[in-house]
Amino acid sequence: MMASISTRRSFLALLATLAFGLASATAQDARQAYVPPALDTVHAVRAEHGMVVAQEKISAQVGADILRRGGNAVDAAVATGFAMAVTYPRAGNVGGGGFMLIHFAERNEDIAIDYRETAPAATTAQIFLGPDGRPDPAKSRDSGLGIGVPGTVAGFALALEKYGSGKFTLAQLLEPAIALARDGFIVTDDIADTLPGWSARLARWPSSAKIFVKPDGRPLGEGDRLVQSDLADTLARVAAEGPRGFYEGAAAEKIAKAVSDAGGIMTPADLKAYRAVIRTPVRGTYRGYDIVSMPLPSSGGVVLLESLNILEGFQLADFKQGSPASLHLLIEAMKRAYADRARYLGDPAFVNAPIETLIAKDYAAKLRAGISTGHATPPKDLVATAASPREGSNTTHYSVVDSSGNAVSNTYTLNFSYGVGLVADGTGVLLNNELDDFTAAVGASNAYGLVGYEANLPGPGKRPLSSMSPTIVLKDGKPVLVTGSPGGSRIISTVLQVIVNVLDYKMDIAAAVAAPRLHHQWLPDEVRVEHGFPDDVMFELKAMDHLIVEPMGQTSANSILATPNGPLGAPDPRTRGAEAAGQ
Repeated sequence: MMASISTRRSFLALLATLAFGLASATAQDARQAYVPPALDTVHAVRAEHGMVVAQEKISAQVGADILRRGGNAVDAAVATGFAMAVTYPRAGNVGGGGFMLIHFAERNEDIAIDYRETAPAATTAQIFLGPDGRPDPAKSRDSGLGIGVPGTVAGFALALEKYGSGKFTLAQLLEPAIALARDGFIVTDDIADTLPGWSARLARWPSSAKIFVKPDGRPLGEGDRLVQSDLADTLARVAAEGPRGFYEGAAAEKIAKAVSDAGGIMTPADLKAYRAVIRTPVRGTYRGYDIVSMPLPSSGGVVLLESLNILEGFQLADFKQGSPASLHLLIEAMKRAYADRARYLGDPAFVNAPIETLIAKDYAAKLRAGISTGHATPPKDLVATAASPREGSNTTHYSVVDSSGNAVSNTYTLNFSYGVGLVADGTGVLLNNELDDFTAAVGASNAYGLVGYEANLPGPGKRPLSSMSPTIVLKDGKPVLVTGSPGGSRIISTVLQVIVNVLDYKMDIAAAVAAPRLHHQWLPDEVRVEHGFPDDVMFELKAMDHLIVEPMGQTSANSILATPNGPLGAPDPRTRGAEAAGQ
């Protein structure tokens, strides 16, 4: 049923209220280390029917309103994602890409939509090397060469076409985003926190500076209005023409020119050739629950399942949550799974990775047998099993459930915060630097320390390996937990800890999300930790020969626990402005 004009007007009025009325009276420095709240003081948000949990409140409300108007979880996810391209520019995007995991209740089907960015057709394996044959980070991180062909518009359109409710057109779901871009909204929360730190990166591109930087050189700040007229026009073209309005015609020409002017090799033909892909999720079990997560080219599902399989052989519930014994086992499981990530995983169109072996229970048993319960395993002892680098944190995750039992877990990214910092002139589209997730040379690491091998070298049309891990946990075929996170290489370890906190330690979902986290990715050999672990716990881990390093880095596991009495939403307190919006 199509929405009436009066309904649309009232909806846009709601958006105006949200956009102009959500300025916060306080600001915090986003670079400040996370200080976890007392876990008995955090509480999940309950809804009667459906829920959207996202890092940005206006967009969460956009999605929740679609649910209230009869849309399903996919409708709401698409509306939320397009709105975040306006209201959460450092990670929400139409100039990047990501992964959407869907549980479609009507057919009891689980679907993975891969809308990861692709390398332009002219890409070579040596593209990010300097004249000396060594990796040149500036090429992949700070120039047009690092920009992949964006996938978000194609991915959202495909999800809506195949799994939407049929009650909303793409144009209708774009209306809130277009209104927010054209009319503007008040800068607050995470944008106000992050723009000062990234404004220099944006200011070096005149097309970006005119949107995000004031004439006096200062970035937009708390209480200013962010208007994105060109982005509104681009989204309006998509509303009128579908994905062709982005991948062909004026928008595509302008994006390709911006990339070329910045030293890149993307052409209009690369944009026209882009396709999102429907894939079969990776599946496993843990403690009697079904775990459904992303397949390659995301490493997230494989590494998550391998880690859980290793942990399943230990009775974690016998240890206190957050105890040295529990954390040690988490670290050792992560270390082994991330080692295999580096050695074996890449774009499935180019790499024949041994997935079935890596996620098998008997393989986990062999890895588990090498874990000492009282001593850290040196990374060099795991090389025979595998090898691992860092990847971008400009990612955002949101979770959606509806009253019919559908669920969506969506993670998308620009890689660095605000991507390469370049807005394609005349489009309003912030572009990614996602191709830095490739391995520039065998054994080299990317911007976040993750080491890679041949499987993840650059190549024409290739999708770089990712750690994005949108995940849905099922019991008897019905969603129990919908989760995921931003955070580059820390995404998988974050999702792992949320699942363990809920399934092993029976924690309230809000406490499971708020609890301090740690991370080990095989190389470098260090345990990254958030503030909040007791000193005696850190002392005991050090005594086991773990190298402890603080801080861990940004994550935000916006999650939903589905219960018989309605969904419980847990917006991650690590992001100012995260919200659980219920129906």
